[in-house]
Amino acid sequence: MTSPQHQPAAMVVPAFFVKQRITMMVNRYEVLAANPDGSEGQLMALAEQKRMKLKEEVVFFADESKKRRVFSFKARQRLDVAAEHDVYDEQGQPLGMFSKQFGASLLRSTWNLSAPGIEAVGQERRPVLAVVRRVWTFLPVVGDVWVPFVFHFDFTDTATGQPVLVSERQKAVRDRYRVTVPDPRLDFRVAASMAVALDALQSR
Repeated sequence: MTSPQHQPAAMVVPAFFVKQRITMMVNRYEVLAANPDGSEGQLMALAEQKRMKLKEEVVFFADESKKRRVFSFKARQRLDVAAEHDVYDEQGQPLGMFSKQFGASLLRSTWNLSAPGIEAVGQERRPVLAVVRRVWTFLPVVGDVWVPFVFHFDFTDTATGQPVLVSERQKAVRDRYRVTVPDPRLDFRVAASMAVALDALQSR
């Protein structure tokens, strides 16, 4: 019999893409299926991040009409760099949570990720690039110039050391990520929320 800690999640998606679209008051993210040949497939969810909110919240809709909310994540605290974020399903039931390790992230962005049967930690893959990227943002003038830093995140299970989620930024004018989920226990809605947060909340 399969242990509850090793059962596949309700929604398992081994690979998908996240693409950012910037507008005046809202950041939008398209979550796209990955075709077997590695190309982008159909739209799976459309996320919106409204700016200037005291409590960070990102809502994922089923399609462009935005008539149906399918999942979301929301911060527990107001404007806190180390805020814990809960992921909710369509009915508002919790699916998992994530938070940023503020101290560790001063040099290398580090995140905690929790879901049924999973406790994972994710870090930027390249420590040297993490430091360079931080120095760049503090330089006068040039810090405001867009530079395509290609950074990747690897999340591993704290108990087994096995990979749970991998987000790899693609070389593109707008932020674009390929996300793979080697661990079938991680629900797609939690994985997509974490992947979007890695972009939307990265500068916090």
